[in-house]
Amino acid sequence: MVRATRPSMSTVSTDKLLQADAGLPSGWEVRHSNSKNLPYFFNASSKESRWEPPEGTDVDKLKAYMAQNTRKPEGKIHAAHLLVKHRDSRRPGSWKEPTITRTKEEAIEILKGHERRIQSGETSLGDLAQTESDCSSARKNGDLGIFGKGEMQKEFEEVAFALEPGQVSGVVDTASGVHLIQR
Repeated sequence: MVRATRPSMSTVSTDKLLQADAGLPSGWEVRHSNSKNLPYFFNASSKESRWEPPEGTDVDKLKAYMAQNTRKPEGKIHAAHLLVKHRDSRRPGSWKEPTITRTKEEAIEILKGHERRIQSGETSLGDLAQTESDCSSARKNGDLGIFGKGEMQKEFEEVAFALEPGQVSGVVDTASGVHLIQR
């Protein structure tokens, strides 16, 4: 006869410590959806669950926690980006601007300004992406989720896979526009 065992107190304590490192507000924890095979956020006291991080989350701590505590399928990576489109982008419009008229050179200069702010520690790529990215992923701090080779544009993919976790790229030019990528 096999008996089910409860987690030991040391296991529970370790889990609570790990959750504290996730940068989530008090009462929130990261759980995993078996049906969607994705992480979600759960508040044990209110029983609220949601796909997006709750208000007051330290996004940088959460990204570091997720990178350390989630398994990625073999050969896949997790990345975020900030996209600045220009008039020659394959779709020169976005949620911010229906018609984008800036030149590619102007887009690169804007992106280089964002890159300087990130490198100086003034802000993070995720925080900037929320307001400055021309991609719909802006609402998720630029998060593109987990992807493998052959799923993104070649230029984007080559740079993303070459980055170390946490590292931010320089300017990357694709048919979509110019990007900063964070792995």
